[in-house]
Amino acid sequence: MYHYGLLLVFLDISFDLVGSVSQLEINKHLELGREFLVHGQLQDALSHYHAAIEGDPSNYLAYYNRGMVYLALGKAKFAIHDLDKVLELKPDFTAARLQRGNVLFKQAKFDLAKQNYEEVLAMEPQNEEAVTMSYMIPNLEIDMQYAEDMVKSGDCRTAIQHITRLIETCPWSLELRELRAECHDALGDYMSAISDIRSTTKLLSDNTEGYFKLSSMHYRIGQVEESLREIRECLKLDPEHKKCFPFYKKIKEVSKFLGKAESSEDANNAQGCIDSAERVLRLEATVKHVRFTALQLLCKCYTANSEPSDAINNCQEALKIRREPAILCDSAEAYLANELYDDAIRDYKKALEMDPDLQRAKQGLQKAQQRQKLSESRDYYKILGVSRTASKREIIKAYRKAAQKWHPDNFQEGEEKKRAEKKFIDIAAAKEVLTDDEKRAKFDQGEDPLDPESGKHQQGFNPFQEFHHFHAQLK
Repeated sequence: MYHYGLLLVFLDISFDLVGSVSQLEINKHLELGREFLVHGQLQDALSHYHAAIEGDPSNYLAYYNRGMVYLALGKAKFAIHDLDKVLELKPDFTAARLQRGNVLFKQAKFDLAKQNYEEVLAMEPQNEEAVTMSYMIPNLEIDMQYAEDMVKSGDCRTAIQHITRLIETCPWSLELRELRAECHDALGDYMSAISDIRSTTKLLSDNTEGYFKLSSMHYRIGQVEESLREIRECLKLDPEHKKCFPFYKKIKEVSKFLGKAESSEDANNAQGCIDSAERVLRLEATVKHVRFTALQLLCKCYTANSEPSDAINNCQEALKIRREPAILCDSAEAYLANELYDDAIRDYKKALEMDPDLQRAKQGLQKAQQRQKLSESRDYYKILGVSRTASKREIIKAYRKAAQKWHPDNFQEGEEKKRAEKKFIDIAAAKEVLTDDEKRAKFDQGEDPLDPESGKHQQGFNPFQEFHHFHAQLK
């Protein structure tokens, strides 16, 4: 019995010591939390208040101080939770009730804020802050109702002005920012709408609906990668979200094929670009700005693939959605590849009206005008019946075929022979220009290196020498 009694005494002392050490640690955490809070080291302060509350869940001051840190971090939801806990533990703590009223006020939850201020004034009738804040609420409620009425009536410009003033007073209101985003969207100011919705995802950390709206807005204006990034944020919060998950699957596919089309274009793989961009159009039948990106790629890649008619069709579809200098230049190049010089010149000029300093349009216009001038004289590509992208081997093959057909020795004396001689001279000139890299480059830029007016036609080219050379080959 004696030894058992001693054991009980020892255990009592041990428990007292453990409790005493635990309280010392809690006090230390509270002290460090205050120090970090004073010096603006909010995350460090938060860590110590977490530890203090874990050690003593009944310490209302620890909850209050942590709530103040959450407010400093702009995390109103967590601050409200802590202030609710404070008032549950100590209902007469007016400072906490006042702070809760202020948070609700900044969230534009005026009825709840007014209730908290009235409870403070019931305990402290002379509390100046509670009196001042209560006095402001009726006018703000009138402004809020007026802004909502303006939105309903379609007067979004007036509504935005009132909502902006309200947000200056109530910066933590999700509802006000969503209302203003709705107005910006209606006015076509999509980037301002996106900015407001992004603010709601910061005000409410688990705002899956906000991330879905943000992703949808980015996608609607053709910003597919940004849309994909935001929808992933939604899925981090809820991997099976009923709106975000199916939307994510669609965007991921669109993003994949747009990326393939762009990579193929960069790698000069025109057919790969066309195949991937066409897949995007099949995946997205309605969102015009996503389709615009695919149509612009098709406009460029069909031109690169020597299919100018398809290029022109896709360029025109893209221009129905957006008229921008870049797509106007793409369209002009498609027309140029199809030898529709007037149309090419028109689109280059339109691009320059929108951006007078655009070098691509300036250079393209000059090329189109020179090509138009050349088309009125002789076109060496047409003479040999080859495309502008033909290789040197293809050009020589075409030359031999044409030269054999139109060689003057194949014709009797008279008009036919004279016509053949002229044809043969043109064929020889075409071969001279198109098999010489320097001369061909000049011709592609709109200058005929054999033009008598240029003074360069005597430099090494003798059509009669070519005639005798080819004649010797035939023998």
